[in-house]
Amino acid sequence: MSTIYSIIDIETTGSHKKGHKITEIAIINYDGTSIIEEFSTLINPEQNIPYSITHLTGIDNQMVETAPKFYQVAKKIIEMTENSIFVAHNVYFDYNFIKYEFSELGYSFSRPRICTVRTARKLIPGHKSY
Repeated sequence: MSTIYSIIDIETTGSHKKGHKITEIAIINYDGTSIIEEFSTLINPEQNIPYSITHLTGIDNQMVETAPKFYQVAKKIIEMTENSIFVAHNVYFDYNFIKYEFSELGYSFSRPRICTVRTARKLIPGHKSY
């Protein structure tokens, strides 16, 4: 059985998990050779998206108004990341937001993680930005 990598990216209403919510999630499951499953959706954060965040992400309140709420996509996230490695650029940001959203639902979310920023720093040292 090959390792499955769940490559994940989120957008949020702010920079800290407490007080802010996810507005978009994308997951690509990759087995080391090919993409085996993809999922992406806007998420209704049930709170206002600040203009500075809209300016940064392009996601505004009107776009998420009819989007599913996190609890409505939670099962899909669990199913796609089950028995896989959670991979993200600056993994702790994405992972901790998702973990916090699940804790708000009473579910303990735990997955092994790989951070592409840390990996890039090890493999290609000496750059200002990764």
